[in-house]
Amino acid sequence: MNEYPPIADHGMIGDLQTAALVSSSGRIDWWCTPRFDSPSVFASLLDSERGGHCGLAADLPSGNGSTVRQLYLSDTAILVTRFMAPEGVGEVADFMVPIDSTTPQDGHRLVRVARVVRGTLHFTFICRPRFDYGRASHELALADDSTAAFHGPGTDLCVQSTAGVSLRAEGNDVTSRFTLAAGEAAAIVLTSTAGGASAPPRPSLESVIGDLEGCRSFWLSWLRSCTYHGRWQDMVNRSAITLKLLTYAPTGAPIAAATMGLPEQVGGERNWDYRYTWVRDGSLSVRALIDLGFQEEAQAFRRWLRDRIEARETPEGNPLQIMYRIDGDPYLSEEVLDHLEGYRGSRPVRAGNAAADQLQLDIYGEASDALVVGGDIGAIRGWKALSDVLDWLADHWDQPDEGIWETRGGRQNFTYSRLMSWVAFDRGIKAAHTFSRPGDTLGWTRARDTVFRQIVEHGWHQKRQAFVQHYDTEVLDASLLLMPKVGFISPRDPDWLSTLDAMDEELVSDSLVYRYDPAASPDGLRGSEGTFNLCSFFYVEALARSGRLAQARYAFDKMLTYANHVGLFAEEIGPSGEQLGNFPQAFTHLALVTAAMALDEELSEQGGSLRADGSWRPSTRGLRVPTGSVAGSPGSG
Repeated sequence: MNEYPPIADHGMIGDLQTAALVSSSGRIDWWCTPRFDSPSVFASLLDSERGGHCGLAADLPSGNGSTVRQLYLSDTAILVTRFMAPEGVGEVADFMVPIDSTTPQDGHRLVRVARVVRGTLHFTFICRPRFDYGRASHELALADDSTAAFHGPGTDLCVQSTAGVSLRAEGNDVTSRFTLAAGEAAAIVLTSTAGGASAPPRPSLESVIGDLEGCRSFWLSWLRSCTYHGRWQDMVNRSAITLKLLTYAPTGAPIAAATMGLPEQVGGERNWDYRYTWVRDGSLSVRALIDLGFQEEAQAFRRWLRDRIEARETPEGNPLQIMYRIDGDPYLSEEVLDHLEGYRGSRPVRAGNAAADQLQLDIYGEASDALVVGGDIGAIRGWKALSDVLDWLADHWDQPDEGIWETRGGRQNFTYSRLMSWVAFDRGIKAAHTFSRPGDTLGWTRARDTVFRQIVEHGWHQKRQAFVQHYDTEVLDASLLLMPKVGFISPRDPDWLSTLDAMDEELVSDSLVYRYDPAASPDGLRGSEGTFNLCSFFYVEALARSGRLAQARYAFDKMLTYANHVGLFAEEIGPSGEQLGNFPQAFTHLALVTAAMALDEELSEQGGSLRADGSWRPSTRGLRVPTGSVAGSPGSG
């Protein structure tokens, strides 16, 4: 076993309040409980010695043709690691029963079921929890050979086995070795509880199998709401399940990723905590969720967003800040965990996120679009929330900020921030007219039109023949791939096609897209980074809407080859094709969904086929020119 497996060598399981990563060797390398943003119990991805892990695997001798495969049961979040050897074939199924409730829970169950389908296999189990990111000690109490309790600070972890699996202490850890023959199964259940809670009843194998079937039924039932039936059904379904797994059910708030501290460059310092809710990410997910048929999830986030605006609980007193904890707490102080060496030596390891207090004005555009797109902004509370945001933005949009990528190199007049300010005013004006609501529509219109003229005058670089990152540079920025999507410019406008051409030359490498060039536009951090999966899928959608279907489909198919063995994506792709950054990243899977839907729509609308030279042969039905607006209207640009 590698000391640090590849980041992509994991599947994710979860119960809609917390999530765990399981490697293809059967080891749980990451689990925070009782919430996504709680301190870790297992964090060997950040320190293989101090972080803690839980392993359950068949003992396969090396060099005898043994193989291990990991997969999800189709259209579920049940992860199966299969062990195949001449001696026998067995598997471990890992899952957590979904807690689809608005009530936060202290107790969370992670279930591991081992079984053998052919021959006889020996299994080894080890549980090495390390509480509070590995900073806290714990006490072990072994009630009998089937129940062990780890007592940590404020959190207990109970390990229980079914008949045939005997637990024994090994120092302050627990191990077991057991043998299963064909047709036999055993289970080990890990239950996290608040400190001092009594141990749950010992599970029976029958009850555990019932839980597994219940988990399977939940996911199959949930996925029946999905209205997508296009060319990439399996990948869209997997992305939808991933997005659901990364959403905190009690509040409807999606987190950016399940992990913290995984590097954008191995050995580098770009190691952030993504276990929080970004207004941008969540807002951009609303349209995709609605288009996929998941109305309930979209509305839950819109309520969460409205509540944040009404609370106006931010350190700076602004209507919103860029991110929050999943319960809406705006205070995310950042600390460095010096005792952890980081993934393959990638330090510092950060918990919390100091970028929370940055000024990123684009969030008001994304938030406004999310509040409008559901079609029920006529509700009084919803309208008041949006109106307050627009009144504030009318006085504050024209100032430098840190921008979408949260750079730590100083504020600039970022074109994307201005673009989304335009979106905010545009959506508010449309909503006021549609729902006959009061508001300073004249002031919002003046602001919208001023922003538009400023972007055209200062965001456009005459020499580059392209829209650029900010007003004082000629550097390009992949965030501007959203310009046609939000309706600022037609996807067939010559200025947009020229911008797309410039991005092809500067930011695109074999269909993979960089956010920007840090060497040309310093961001205050050392080191480099890989291509951004989010941007690569934005690129696919922009190509499709611009009529470049052959190029779009090639880029999309190429991107899908970078998914891991169970269809998951981290934040970035490194120079050797490896996945880098926090994992799995919700924004990437969101962008995959929107790219698939856009490409499907364009292919179906335009018809035709690929020529032998790779170009697209349109049908004789003619071409539809899409508006590209998130709100379903072309905007005023």
